[in-house]
Amino acid sequence: MDASGKKRYALLLAAKDSAYVKKIYGGYFNVFVEAFGDEGETWDIYRVIDGEFPGVKELDGYDGFVISGSPHDAYGNDPWILRLCFLLQTLDAMQKRVLGICFGHQVLCRALGGRVGKAYGGWDIGVRKVSMMEDLSQYKFLQGLEEFPHSALIIECHQDEVWEVPSGAEVLAFSERTGVEMFAIGDHVLGIQGHPEYTKDILHNLIDQLANKSTIDRGFADDTKSRLEGAEPDRGFWEKVCKGFLKGRQSH
Repeated sequence: MDASGKKRYALLLAAKDSAYVKKIYGGYFNVFVEAFGDEGETWDIYRVIDGEFPGVKELDGYDGFVISGSPHDAYGNDPWILRLCFLLQTLDAMQKRVLGICFGHQVLCRALGGRVGKAYGGWDIGVRKVSMMEDLSQYKFLQGLEEFPHSALIIECHQDEVWEVPSGAEVLAFSERTGVEMFAIGDHVLGIQGHPEYTKDILHNLIDQLANKSTIDRGFADDTKSRLEGAEPDRGFWEKVCKGFLKGRQSH
């Protein structure tokens, strides 16, 4: 919280802005703030992929942190990834709220003692049905939802996954492709493998980028895009989950 009493959050951006996202949305920062922000809050951005990190003395002034997705491997040893792991360990020790998305979910797991690696099933791209564990009543940030579904659809785009969650973590959701779609440690750490912040047009463009770079096969890309027709992610639900977590929703 800043001096004026406004809640303050930081986006730890682990990816470069694509030309498409920059043109349509003004950058990934705006995509995240639109999805997770509320009026009257302050949001800052740290481009950790470029070595830009908050100073140790600045950390206590934030109410929460969000780690974005990335084309990099969360198990890599690039200097900025190792520095990010150290920052996440520090935030965990401070009991700061940290939300990890895709790469962020994986690197959060790694930093806190879990195991991550290549997904056994290969690339998962599209709109995926995620199933919730049966009893999640202990998590205050989920209790404010009017209705908690047994499953929800979310946009996915990853070839890595969490193999084993850290000690003290609990798996909250899974899918037929990925064993750990969401995990939490108490009420201060939340990892989500999918992209609650993505819109389908962002995913369409990302699929084209991956195909143009030959990261994925063009036929696979075209099949994936055709399957997106008529499949709508439950963005409203996921945004409520993420906001409830970041804002520290209390039980009613």
